[in-house]
Amino acid sequence: MNKKYFQVTELILKNRQVSQREIATALNISPAYVNKIIAAMEENGFLSENGNGKKVPTKKALAEFDACKVDNAVIMAAGFGSRFVPLCYTTPKGLLEVFGERMIERQIKQLKEAGIHDITVVVGYLKESFEYLIDKYDVKLVYNPDFKTKNNLSTLYHVRHELKNTYILSSDNWLRENMYRSHEYDAWYSAVKIKGKTSEWVLKTGLNDKITSVKVGGKDDWVMYGPVFFSKDFSKKIKPLIEKAYKRDDSDDWYWEDVYMRNIKNLTMFAYKQKDNQVYEFESLDEIRLFDPSYLEASHNKWLELIAKVFKKDERCITHLKPLKFGMTNKSFLFRIENEDYIFRIPGEGTEDLINRKEEHEVYKTVAPLNLSDTVIYFDPDSGVKISKFVEGCHNADARSEHDLKLCMQAARKLHNSGLTVSHSFDFRERIAWYEKLTEKKNGIFYNDYREVRTKMNELLDMLDSMPKKRCLTHIDLIPDNLIIQGETVKLIDWEYAGMCDPLADIAMFAIYAYYDNAELEHLMHLYFEREPNREERIRIYSYTALSGFLWALWTCYKEALGISFDEYGLKMYRYAKDYYKRVKDITGTNTL
Repeated sequence: MNKKYFQVTELILKNRQVSQREIATALNISPAYVNKIIAAMEENGFLSENGNGKKVPTKKALAEFDACKVDNAVIMAAGFGSRFVPLCYTTPKGLLEVFGERMIERQIKQLKEAGIHDITVVVGYLKESFEYLIDKYDVKLVYNPDFKTKNNLSTLYHVRHELKNTYILSSDNWLRENMYRSHEYDAWYSAVKIKGKTSEWVLKTGLNDKITSVKVGGKDDWVMYGPVFFSKDFSKKIKPLIEKAYKRDDSDDWYWEDVYMRNIKNLTMFAYKQKDNQVYEFESLDEIRLFDPSYLEASHNKWLELIAKVFKKDERCITHLKPLKFGMTNKSFLFRIENEDYIFRIPGEGTEDLINRKEEHEVYKTVAPLNLSDTVIYFDPDSGVKISKFVEGCHNADARSEHDLKLCMQAARKLHNSGLTVSHSFDFRERIAWYEKLTEKKNGIFYNDYREVRTKMNELLDMLDSMPKKRCLTHIDLIPDNLIIQGETVKLIDWEYAGMCDPLADIAMFAIYAYYDNAELEHLMHLYFEREPNREERIRIYSYTALSGFLWALWTCYKEALGISFDEYGLKMYRYAKDYYKRVKDITGTNTL
């Protein structure tokens, strides 16, 4: 059965009384051409005449038409949806509502209306949020364990066994009219015409809108936009290609479309061109606001409601929402009000057990006269939520830039010599004991030789306690990412761990976060002291390097017990603990290893 036979059969099955003129209109061809198609179908055994003189599909036609029945649908819903901050911190983008209806639910209902009931939703981020769909719509959930590190190629890889005559959907698509059908003939990708410049995937098509090439970016072009259909033949060909691509070392950022583009000559797919205002892919909260005006008044998101309250503005005034790179402790996003940019900080999971926000608030108030910290607009000492001004034209300190290092050490000296004090301290012994207790409480996994190394750290703590040393307000988290440079000006942000302590701990912290080797640490010490460090200073900094590495390795044990992974960070920190314990012993002449 060719495509025209398929289309005519489909129209007749939908309406046994359909006329040739109506078929011509539906297929956008001439009545004369319809007459030729019907005659050919009769000659080839696909149509016969019933007792009422109407053309009806034969058993042969029905059998071949049934081979085109859509088997199932896969909805991709694993991603974070970072461009929907802050809504996506609590709600996956596919569960956001448009005109009072969740986007993924609208698509599920449209699929079921077309007779497609075998629906698989691939989840990852906030996977528990989708569980209710099993009971409400009888869908299946498949977890993508790679959602944090890989793109949607991994999503299709984990459901590759489901690929047959299959619709492929994105959870955050919105279709005005139901474009799904019970039967499909060719593989296709929904396409819309974009006016002006676009960074979308631009299609070039040939005869019958067969896709001949795809490129990123163009102007006044048809682009890949919305749902996709894989025919059985297309699925059979692309499955091994997906498997091969997934196993590549360089494919973490690949979309499944990258596989298609690289093999386009062997994968036949057509552009299913849509009329204007039919398919929507919302890229941000600002785009949803333009489409659904209710979001202009209220997003029902507590963070946006707080911003509106702090600035005494309507939510519609909060624009240009953009995620910042997730920190190891917090997550943050940018926003704009009246042409001013700000950063909104949300404390991360488990930080309420690690950080005293009231103490952090005290530090911010104390250091304000130094003009060394970020400008805080709002700080909640109970939750740790903070709003601060965004510094334009700045960059995080480059730990390998001599210029940046000199500025960073100058800022450190300014803080350490300020004479400012707060009512609390940062105590390595107390923090190590506390992180250890938290990890044990969560049944966290320690390093195999943890107890042995813990004993060595106690040696260093005892030695430091016996040494005379200065105590001053110390940042503790003095790392390149927390030093913001604008020209020759340095700002120190994130004072979460700050307290009274030996200032040389800051030098150690900077070094281990930058993954410095010993030569680089020695150079950093010269920049800080502006001279050769003496023996005692070197012992203290080496000791804090070991203790800091141990502390943060223990910190990652706790975080991983909460289900939050930091890859090899903990291993590197643990290695600093061991290596610099040995260096201290070498200097003091007590190394018996």
